[in-house]
Amino acid sequence: MNTMAERESAEVSGAAGAVPALAIAGLQAWYGESHILHGVDLTVNQGEVVTLLGRNGAGRTTTLRAIMGLTGRRTGSIQVAGRETISMPTHRIAHCGIGYCPEERGIFSSLSCEENLLLPPPVGDAARAMSIEEIYSMFPNLKERRASQGTRLSGGEQQMLAVARILRTGANLLLLDEISEGLAPVIVQALARMIMTLKSRGYTIVMVEQNFRFAAPLADRFYVMEHGRIVEHFGAGELESKMPVLHDLLGV
Repeated sequence: MNTMAERESAEVSGAAGAVPALAIAGLQAWYGESHILHGVDLTVNQGEVVTLLGRNGAGRTTTLRAIMGLTGRRTGSIQVAGRETISMPTHRIAHCGIGYCPEERGIFSSLSCEENLLLPPPVGDAARAMSIEEIYSMFPNLKERRASQGTRLSGGEQQMLAVARILRTGANLLLLDEISEGLAPVIVQALARMIMTLKSRGYTIVMVEQNFRFAAPLADRFYVMEHGRIVEHFGAGELESKMPVLHDLLGV
């Protein structure tokens, strides 16, 4: 019987020998004295959508923050397109072409919607940076609210703006933390369409999601975290057979 590491290695080597968009090995992370991640191993191939599942406190958000260098001490290896980033400061990590959309969104409330979109500097391939017109085509709500202050946008519009802003930077590896949380079903559906559109354009996406119904149809592969470790890893084709395990681990 193949181990999880062997299965993952086979999948990665099967991707036409391509260098993974993200390869994490033995990642340990701390907040102060609190040891949160305990040897996380995961790989994301170019153009994949990968979802991190787990209960609150499992270490999913910390994994995204550790990738960006936003935790305390980190050890192990984090390679972005083959480039080791574990010792880099956050601003240099971002310039490897990573866009991070945190759960708290982080938009500038005193600026208008369009001013928020004009603000981000390029961090990836400038040729990939979406124009304002492309953003408005993907998010018609934002075009309608282009002159509205951030504080006057609905929760769904703020989430769209948070994602749209990182698309303006030219990033091609997107880290999305709970983007569907607390939003109306119609907005969640719009975000799902956005992810499928981005995937079709070759973006690589790592999602942390509590909303399993939102994540399940979108992801190519799933990692399940518990107590700061990866405890399950499987592809979309295995999802149905893994439902009993997910029920035990997640209550879904």
